[in-house]
Amino acid sequence: MTHHARRKLVLAAALLPVVGVQARLAPPPEVAAELPGARTQGEGRMRFFGLLVYDVRLWAGEPASATTWPALPLALEIEYARDFAGAAIAERSLKEMQRQAEIATDTGARWLDAMMRLFPDVRAGDRITGVHRPGTGARFFVNGRLQGELPDSDFARLFFGIWLSPRTSEPALREALLGPGAR
Repeated sequence: MTHHARRKLVLAAALLPVVGVQARLAPPPEVAAELPGARTQGEGRMRFFGLLVYDVRLWAGEPASATTWPALPLALEIEYARDFAGAAIAERSLKEMQRQAEIATDTGARWLDAMMRLFPDVRAGDRITGVHRPGTGARFFVNGRLQGELPDSDFARLFFGIWLSPRTSEPALREALLGPGAR
């Protein structure tokens, strides 16, 4: 290998991490369409007994804080590291929502039914992106394709609160998404 070719190879290898970072800084198409100008605010990993469950990224057009996020349009992009049944995702989501507020039985049943339709079985590498639409509800995408929406602002607040509420079961993940001081 010539000196010139080796130099090009070293330069290309040095730029790979930069290209990867830039690719992560660009929102996925569904987020760009729903939240023009959105940027990554934070990201983290959900682990259970040391096993990676998913990576999550918070996208926002303007910085969301521990107190302002419920009033802001934002998106949570979850990339699963394991296979999960959609029903299990829906059931766990409802339990996490119930940590934040008392939910009437009929409301919980209605929300669970909706989530069962919205959340398919996922395989490692699949992405579910939820878009918080304040005062309107939530819209969900699976691998970039619109899966459906739930026009209920209380649902949206409690669903996104799974990650962003002070009553989350994962305060370190909340801090990774919202930034220092979020705890």
